[in-house]
Amino acid sequence: MASSQDRDNYASLHSQFRWWVPDEFNIAEVCSRRWAQAADAGQRIAILADGPGLQPRSHSYAELQHQANRLSNALAQLRVGRGDRVAIVLPQRFETAVAYMAVFQLGAVAMPLSTLFGPEALEFRLNDSAASVLICDDAAIVNIQNIRGDCEALRHVIGVGASASGDAGGGAAGMADLDYTALLAQHPPEYQPVRTRADDPAVLIYTSGTTGNPKGALLPHRALIGNLTGFVCSQNWFGFDPQASGPLTKLPQPKTPSVFWSPADWSWTGGLMDALLPSLYFGRPIVAWNGRFSPQTAFELLQKYEVTHTFLFPTALKAMMKAFAQPKKFFKLRLQAIMSAGEAVGDAVFGYCQKELGVTVNEMFGQTEVNYIVGNCSIFYPAKPGSMGKGYPGHRVAVIDEQGRECASGTLGEVAIHRLDVHGDPDPIFFLGYWKNEAGTRDKYTGDWCRTGDLALQDKDGYLWYQGRADDMFKAAGYRIGPGEIENCLVKHPAVANAAVVPKPDAERGALVKAYVVLTAEAAAERGDEPVSRNEWERRLMIDLQRHVKGQLAPYEYPKEIEFLDALPMTTTGKVQRRVLRLQEEARYAQRRAV
Repeated sequence: MASSQDRDNYASLHSQFRWWVPDEFNIAEVCSRRWAQAADAGQRIAILADGPGLQPRSHSYAELQHQANRLSNALAQLRVGRGDRVAIVLPQRFETAVAYMAVFQLGAVAMPLSTLFGPEALEFRLNDSAASVLICDDAAIVNIQNIRGDCEALRHVIGVGASASGDAGGGAAGMADLDYTALLAQHPPEYQPVRTRADDPAVLIYTSGTTGNPKGALLPHRALIGNLTGFVCSQNWFGFDPQASGPLTKLPQPKTPSVFWSPADWSWTGGLMDALLPSLYFGRPIVAWNGRFSPQTAFELLQKYEVTHTFLFPTALKAMMKAFAQPKKFFKLRLQAIMSAGEAVGDAVFGYCQKELGVTVNEMFGQTEVNYIVGNCSIFYPAKPGSMGKGYPGHRVAVIDEQGRECASGTLGEVAIHRLDVHGDPDPIFFLGYWKNEAGTRDKYTGDWCRTGDLALQDKDGYLWYQGRADDMFKAAGYRIGPGEIENCLVKHPAVANAAVVPKPDAERGALVKAYVVLTAEAAAERGDEPVSRNEWERRLMIDLQRHVKGQLAPYEYPKEIEFLDALPMTTTGKVQRRVLRLQEEARYAQRRAV
């Protein structure tokens, strides 16, 4: 799709948009049921399921709804009701979409959990949320079984087999309390959905914090509506006619066919709210690849399924660029839009996407609590390489100071979004609050401004330029890293007295997870002072600590590098000064680059 880098229609795009949020709204109704009631429901594809060792299969919207109805009936029989939390620990696969739709139309709350989580990460979230039912497959069943006895509220575990027909007697289907396939077969494909208000809770996603345990962000059904303007803009109108005006019809039909794929995990905000749900909302097919990412796989999927729209992290785009400098020589692509988020794309990747992929990448910014609020839309206003973009239609975004006042152009401040849009109407994007954490919710706001914790500069044209975190959160290889959870895990090791986690700048991945560790007196004595033996002892301990974190949290959270200190820099009130360590790493990086 040709971009419009030579003209800027941002002002009219923003000023002409108005929100319409009905009193009653349910995500499952708009993402599945309405499409399943259409005449072409049996032929309209919802999920294109594929993966290593799997037989590719297409699942229609009719099948999606029928299976969701069966699961809703089953969950209701298991005494899951309005507001109850159901944990979904599944990768990209058809049953994951079914689980979300079933929970939503039941009036319950879906709690996505990554299959990468270790037992400690799972246990905290399950206990904090008091989830009563959990749905998982082979990827997570062992970890779930290991912590099952410590999760008092968890009444039932449903195991999904490795294949669509189930795996009787083996894997998750055999190890769990209930076999997913057998359970659904016991219930009818008809279900009367629970009526929900737009403000009713729908999703509980835990976000990593800089200190203490992760916080659960509670999202209402209306949050999907708030997501749509950013999604459509970043996907260059997602196949719709960009010149059309007025509200969408009940079943919006595109001008051109659209197929979506993203490697983003459907258990994260990026995969769920930026890929799966918007694709289903518009009745389009989305590819569910139940396998690992690689540049070769990415290009093969883009070609095989004639993918037109995608969300690719900058790290993924960099890997694809290095592996295939001229991809059109090897693959036939039909891309119309690429959205990227998580960190700055950079000039090289930006140019690669334009020249080799034929698409101007649209960078986007958001977070779980207020997602998809800033970004670019190359068909309507020019993208600036490295910029986060501008506030998407319906979102009043600004850079503010500590008192909540808007900063002048070029002045460093914190990115924030106002509760009301430019017309004074409530913005539906906002989360309801942090789960069981009223103080944390209050701290998120200054007046009507919701603070993101991200620092930026706004240029004279209104574009935002990311400058880092106001707190100690950071991104590593596209993943959001909260130091607190990793530090808590490290100090549980018998050799660790204290720990601080900071980003170490890295040219390839943006940043690596680095830990500074203070040993216990016993461990320090065991280490000794002889240089050779000391270095070998620290090397072995580093491997042990990395294994320790990998086993308890997620693989991407383990520290790639560990440095041992006698003491951490502390404030007079006893708080670790991570900023000192972060600046030290940045200075070291600058020195290495200068050599």
